[in-house]
Amino acid sequence: MDNCKPCGGAIPLCMVGEFDLPLDIIDRRVTKMKMISPSNVAVDIGKTLKPHEYIGMVRREVLDAYLRERASENGAKVINGLFLKMDIPTRGNENIKTPYVLHYTEYDGKKGGTGEKKTLEVDAVIGADGANSRVAKSIDAGDYEYAIAFQERIKIPNDKMVYYEDLAEMYVGDDVSPDFYGWVFPKCDHVAVGTGTVTHKGDIKKFQAATRNRARDKILGGKIIRVEAHPIPEHPRPRRVLGRVALVGDAAGYVTKCSGEGIYFAAKSGRMCAEAIVEGSENGKKMVDESDLRKYLEKWDKTYWPTYKVLDVLQKVFYRSNPAREAFVEMCADEYVQKMTFDSYLYKKVAPGNPLEDLKLAVNTIGSLVRASALRREMEKLSV
Repeated sequence: MDNCKPCGGAIPLCMVGEFDLPLDIIDRRVTKMKMISPSNVAVDIGKTLKPHEYIGMVRREVLDAYLRERASENGAKVINGLFLKMDIPTRGNENIKTPYVLHYTEYDGKKGGTGEKKTLEVDAVIGADGANSRVAKSIDAGDYEYAIAFQERIKIPNDKMVYYEDLAEMYVGDDVSPDFYGWVFPKCDHVAVGTGTVTHKGDIKKFQAATRNRARDKILGGKIIRVEAHPIPEHPRPRRVLGRVALVGDAAGYVTKCSGEGIYFAAKSGRMCAEAIVEGSENGKKMVDESDLRKYLEKWDKTYWPTYKVLDVLQKVFYRSNPAREAFVEMCADEYVQKMTFDSYLYKKVAPGNPLEDLKLAVNTIGSLVRASALRREMEKLSV
């Protein structure tokens, strides 16, 4: 259980309160961000944040260990094991209470590295086993398009770490990713430098080198202390519930386009699913069925579908070319855009806008895109 999920580690402010997270597991409170365009124009973001507002930066090995230990203290049985497969009861009224049988290898330190094969009978299964979910495969949940995220943790000199004390950077451009962004996120005593892509997975190390190069002056003298990579789902799986099995988090495909955020949505979907089981079983008095788990899906889709749709549109519009990315960074300089963005991110709700400001924003966005389109045409002429 000392494994750590490769992850940028940014969490919204609302997660700290909703999930009662202690402040000492948060490495950094980011109150400033720099969005850096393909031509290295940097826009400072964060001017609209209130004094108590911040983006939390965590290390997954710390956050996950805390949540796991808290679950154990509240009665969960924690098993250090590898899930292999499960036996699913035949559908039908006669099997409505037949248990699912999980097959797994348990590692207790007594059997060396081979572990011990075991089985476990359960009433319901919540698959929270990530992008490569074996639970999803067991219920034939279908595939999804995915990105590859690559990240290096870099220990940089103390004087350079001061720069990143409460600041994160995001780089956009064809050099760092054709369809995503590169990042430098501060941790306790190091920075996480990474990037991702859906369309050019084979070039991920080239994009990572470019991200490092864009930040080179600020991380000069740094030493790479950890290299990590992981798939990131790009959209929900075709099937997320079957019988008494439900998927949550990355296993379900709950990562947002544009930002690549998944920690909050993993925690929130897990809680929603658990609440649906508690409610459907009347606190354990009766067996749940598929209709109970589908209430979780209905609530999830109703609450978060607008967020996913908005970010999907943003990615398609602004990540398609360097001129469009220049327009995106230019738009981020607007304080109204910053306020709307942070309000939506920090509190996980699509923030209601001011009609007049929305109109001005629409005009400015169209202007930026027109300039981007003209610039792209001129660049195409030069390349010919």
